[in-house]
Amino acid sequence: MAADARPPAPPDPMRGTRRALRGMLLLQVALALALAAAEIGRALPPGGWPGGLPFALPGTRPPGLEAPVAPGDQRRRFAPSDLPDLPAAGDMPSRLLFEQEGDIARATGAIASGDAGRFAEWLAGREEPPATLALHSTGGSVSEALEIGRAVRSAGLATEVAAERLCLSACPYILAGGVERRVGEGAAVGVHQHYHGENSYLPAFLAIEDIQRGQAEVMAHLSDMGVDPRVMIPALSTPPAEIYVLLPEELTRHGLVTPDES
Repeated sequence: MAADARPPAPPDPMRGTRRALRGMLLLQVALALALAAAEIGRALPPGGWPGGLPFALPGTRPPGLEAPVAPGDQRRRFAPSDLPDLPAAGDMPSRLLFEQEGDIARATGAIASGDAGRFAEWLAGREEPPATLALHSTGGSVSEALEIGRAVRSAGLATEVAAERLCLSACPYILAGGVERRVGEGAAVGVHQHYHGENSYLPAFLAIEDIQRGQAEVMAHLSDMGVDPRVMIPALSTPPAEIYVLLPEELTRHGLVTPDES
């Protein structure tokens, strides 16, 4: 044995503890960065950084909703600042506007708090109840959309999204309520992740309990309406700043469009 040889060092009993502490530190850093990003987002003016971000991220932003979709290329930007420039969106009301022409009722606008109650009152006041509710909405409140969807089913109404119209974000949950469901050529029906809680401190993706409860309610609603809850798979993988536009075959496969009986 060489004179300078040393016996192996004894096991370090603190090694596992140091690893755990290092992991906790990294998690805290990640949470801090997420919180900082959320606060920066809240501080930006509506529509985001004027003129776009001050640096380029090539290939990270999908095209706008005006771009046609194809299999595998279905994610589109969903920034509120982009919507006024979209011909189909036009001057979208900030809450649902209800109108009736013949046996067709129309619900147009964003879905805001209190719209479910307003819809119930409006529908109850019709001398000639409509047969179909035509939707044109960029979405909004998930809970209000679910309640309207249930009211649509209780009233026995069909639902439709006419050609070149929009039904995005929470709007498909109203579409699902129709006893019959139609989507016209060129219409855009899209889904994405939602914010279910009202937590003003943590970003929604960290509020796991709220998210899971909300997603369970959405999936139960879809199942009750006869829509395959697997339509939520692309929704759950699409961030709120984007929208996943469903192809006609997906709408049919998942049951958001019912078979034409004619």
